Parts: sequence; structure tokens; C-alpha cells
Amino acid sequence: MALRLAADVCTATTDYGTVLLDQRSGQYWELNPTGTLVLRTLLQGGDEQDAVDALVAEFDIGRDEAARDVATLTGQLRAGGLAS
Repeated sequence: MALRLAADVCTATTDYGTVLLDQRSGQYWELNPTGTLVLRTLLQGGDEQDAVDALVAEFDIGRDEAARDVATLTGQLRAGGLAS
């Protein structure tokens, strides 16, 4: 399933990855390059399997670990109210 950020969440690209700012709470999250690739893939309309494929292609990581990482990140973003 593609991911959509909440209306009050802004993103900024950094030298290290991506920062997400929740303007409602003032809290921010910093995503490393792996998280940035997952987020970018999902925001561009890809599903979680596309994000897994992107991780496996870009980084030295197995499919099982990539799938866990994608599920963890998307779960945390949704639980934090940053995405749906």
C-alpha cells in the first residue's frame, strides 16, 4: 500500500537522509538513507514490496531483513500519526 504523509507533516532532505517535522507537535524524525529510500518509494506510489525491492537493490541487505525494516518504519510512521 502506498503511503501518504499527514497534512501537517513537512519533509526536508539533508546530507544524511530526510527529516520529517510534525507541525502539530513540533516533533521531528530523522530518517537515515535506508528510511529515506523506503519513504520516497512509498510516497511515489510504490507499495511495501516495491520498497523492499528498492532496499535489496540499493543496499547489502537480504529480503527478510528489508521486509522487516519496511514494516517497522511504516508501522512507526502510522502509529505516530505522521502517515496513513
